[in-house]
Amino acid sequence: MQTGILQAALAYFCWGLYPLYFKALQQVPPMEMLAHRMAWSLGFIVLVLAAQRRFAWLGAALADRRTRWTFLASACVISLNWFIYIWAVVNQRVVEASLGYFINPLVNVLVGWLVLKERLRPVQWSAVALAAAGVAWLTFDAGHLPWIALLLAVSFASYGLLRKTAPLGALEGLSMETLLLGPVAIAAIAWWAAHGELRFADASVGTQALIAAAGPITAIPLLLFAAGARRIPFSLLGLLQYIGPTLQLLVGVWLFHEPFPPARAAGFAAIWAALAVYSAESWLNSRRRAV
Repeated sequence: MQTGILQAALAYFCWGLYPLYFKALQQVPPMEMLAHRMAWSLGFIVLVLAAQRRFAWLGAALADRRTRWTFLASACVISLNWFIYIWAVVNQRVVEASLGYFINPLVNVLVGWLVLKERLRPVQWSAVALAAAGVAWLTFDAGHLPWIALLLAVSFASYGLLRKTAPLGALEGLSMETLLLGPVAIAAIAWWAAHGELRFADASVGTQALIAAAGPITAIPLLLFAAGARRIPFSLLGLLQYIGPTLQLLVGVWLFHEPFPPARAAGFAAIWAALAVYSAESWLNSRRRAV
């Protein structure tokens, strides 16, 4: 249990500090940074598979049409999520990006209800309604929808749905995604290099090393999360997930000095209250089932 808590908490801690990493590389265009993230993740995952000698599953997975299409879809969805997040950090929208991951658990609830036909308990509906009120207030205050937060939440919820129904485990699934889109990313990098538009080529050695670190920086938290999720109750995992967006919010406000006026804080407060209601209800329900 303690090992699982540490692993999951470390994963969310790493995700919470992602703004610092992408901010340090803001001179690299978001699309190129996305391609590097895919390409270097592919290299890192191949090394992990080679070290563990876990290539036996690959032939059958690639031969299965349903597996290929499922992981192609999940790879595209998570790539969209990554691109939006990188763009948000580079364009001083870290606070709004953090909002996306605060509301993501409640979007998951709605996806479960709409797609998987899961029944929602009355208190869960109350939490969803309270979060919707918070989003409505933020929309009214800003004069437009918080589209970055909503796109991040919906894309990550869609990714979770695809991975929930996928036939492979965490490492194998991540391997399939990088194998399917990694070559596309490498081709894009080669095209930019051939046309003299690759920022990586003109960067300092230190910056190049930081870009190459995108591989382990992407994969290690995912592997920590997968390991931790197997060792602790799902309800506890749900509570730990707020470490990530909380750190992102603090980084955005305190380090990057993004605006967080009282009106915006009020909208966040409604969503935090919804999360508190949802988390408390889920915890109490899991305790009742355990008894």
